[in-house]
Amino acid sequence: MRYLNLIESKLAILSLLFAATMWGIIWYPMRLFEQAGMSVVWVTLIMYLTAGIASLPIFIKNRYRWEHIPADLLWLALAAGMTNLAFLVALNEGQVMRVMLLFYLSPLWSVILGRWWLGEKLSLAAIIMFVLAMGGTVLMLWRPEVGFPWPHGLADWLALFASLCFAVNNVLSRKLAAVPMALKTTIILWGVVAVSIVVLLLQQASLPSVDISVWLSAVLVGGGIIIAMTMTVLYGLARMPVYLAAVIMLFELIVAAISSALLTTEMMSLQEWLGGTFIFIAAFGIAQVEKANR
Repeated sequence: MRYLNLIESKLAILSLLFAATMWGIIWYPMRLFEQAGMSVVWVTLIMYLTAGIASLPIFIKNRYRWEHIPADLLWLALAAGMTNLAFLVALNEGQVMRVMLLFYLSPLWSVILGRWWLGEKLSLAAIIMFVLAMGGTVLMLWRPEVGFPWPHGLADWLALFASLCFAVNNVLSRKLAAVPMALKTTIILWGVVAVSIVVLLLQQASLPSVDISVWLSAVLVGGGIIIAMTMTVLYGLARMPVYLAAVIMLFELIVAAISSALLTTEMMSLQEWLGGTFIFIAAFGIAQVEKANR
């Protein structure tokens, strides 16, 4: 029995590392699709629509009924939809590492929202980590020629927006802990679909005029990578403490740093790396705070 538990634990770690790796390189196929003439919003819609359709048999098998879905679950779908779309667009529009690091402010927002929304205690250590993360953010955003440390450009704003939405996503997930994972997964996938459709309608975007192979590639990415990432994350989270999973998922930053260095000419300044280091330490520290509070 102990041997089986050890194998399961290792599989959980490998599952999270796989998911982190996929999220660390997801920006690259997004840019390839953009170069082929299909926008990130369209690609996101196709990918998540494919994954959403694939999840429907589970929804039907468990006889879930739409009228029985808690209102908070619909808010979760909205938060997840905005998180995924904003994050993917930001990765396509901005520097990969800069977007990734700004997005990793989400654990800090989760702590603040948890205190405000769920009444969770805010420890001294959590406050210190928050101040450290804010200091890192100021370093990353500050430009002497501009003055006040404010987001510069669409990518920065979207990365920060995605981090806040992801924090809302995390807090709602805690609040809905009793809801079956299969139901939450299905609702989240369709939440991304719904948000993507709304954005396309607001943009009055026309159907992409691209080769059929591009459409099929988007379907394959959705049916393969998105489903695989979702399943591996859920498998790992179900078998591992939250604080440990949070630390493992930071591997995404390492993958993003290596992939962006190899596949692009993007360069971050020393100031940006220093600010990013503060954010990384703060995200790691929050995971340790979660561990201490258990």
